Amino acid sequence: MATEQTFVIVGAGLAGAKAAQTLREEGFAGRIVLIGAETERPYERPPLSKGYLLGKEERAKIYVHDEGWYGENAVELLSGRRVTRLDRSARQVELDDGGRLAYDKLLLATGSSPRRLDLLGADLEGVHYLRTVADSERLRDALRGGGRVVVVGAGWIGLETAAAAWEHGCEVTVVEPRPVPLEAALGPEMGAFFADVHRGHGVEVRLGLAVAGFIGDKHVRAVAVDGGDQIPADAVVVGVGARPETGIAERAGLTVGNGVRVDAALRTSDPSVYAAGDVAEAFHPRFGTHIRVEHWANALNGGPAAARSMLGQEVVYDRLPYFYTDQYDVGMEFSGWFVPGGYDEVVVRGDLRARDFHAFWLAGGHVVAGMHVNRWDEGVAPVQELIRMAAPVDRDRLADPAVPLPDLAKL
Repeated sequence: MATEQTFVIVGAGLAGAKAAQTLREEGFAGRIVLIGAETERPYERPPLSKGYLLGKEERAKIYVHDEGWYGENAVELLSGRRVTRLDRSARQVELDDGGRLAYDKLLLATGSSPRRLDLLGADLEGVHYLRTVADSERLRDALRGGGRVVVVGAGWIGLETAAAAWEHGCEVTVVEPRPVPLEAALGPEMGAFFADVHRGHGVEVRLGLAVAGFIGDKHVRAVAVDGGDQIPADAVVVGVGARPETGIAERAGLTVGNGVRVDAALRTSDPSVYAAGDVAEAFHPRFGTHIRVEHWANALNGGPAAARSMLGQEVVYDRLPYFYTDQYDVGMEFSGWFVPGGYDEVVVRGDLRARDFHAFWLAGGHVVAGMHVNRWDEGVAPVQELIRMAAPVDRDRLADPAVPLPDLAKL
């Protein structure tokens, strides 16, 4: 590949940083420019709602690379800069200072941003969103003071921050408009399990309840919910989902659905532009449709896959979606994918009450997703094998802990 080529990566998170690393590892000798809106060098986000938020993980450990890595590998890291426009005909990006940068190939790794509530009092001090390391530090300072914390939204961010607040000694209430936590991600059966986990630690979980606004003068002091009730709050955490950062792609006329639409090689509708990570809605051959996955593993693996595709290698990005969580004494890993309600039943092997089990989501007798809770010896690999098998399984044997999971994956 010609050394005079320039590859530009827009978005200096995990996906972008791993893409830059892979380009160098695969022998690309041209110019690499990595542009990030944050002033921090690329870092990983899971610790922001887990170990770093709890004060158990040092700041130095969240970064993707050591500070000197970028210079040592001739990766031009432009921190605190934004791309405002993508000129596809000229193959240039325009930066926030009006400067222009030409590219031969471009990777969009702009990630996502928290959905914000447009409610009365939403701009009060003490109302927190969690996306950046600065957000995590502000929230950690608020939690260290103890007091009353209301978490709006019982998704992954909401429940992880609720657990962190409890570990900081706060009195915690979770408010969620759906009938169970994590309903879209896990369905009602396993959503109920996580509700029980939090209630078992003294967290008040109020379901089927929408937030009407926030009350306070300068600082929040209560959360108003439907029906007129007010929940006292010294701090509020809002975790109601995320939006893919597709603005640049939309203005440039790229195909956008629930994210920047890409094929299985992570190519957009423009053959010179690629997308990876939270922002990409990628065609998944296993599922036969485009899906967008916001979790850490997708950035970790999608960035390198996009880099190889940019280099002209044959790429089929077909990794199974994967995510994990740590809440109190519960560690969980999940693999697979289904649309809400897109399964027939959930089969459990193990002991729910002891928080030591596998759960499998079946559709037409096939395993489409699975997770383990606190079963680290077996881990996620046998679950993924069952999903990839794409064949009916014996339900009774699946539920029987005496039958080794790898045996079930043998046709």
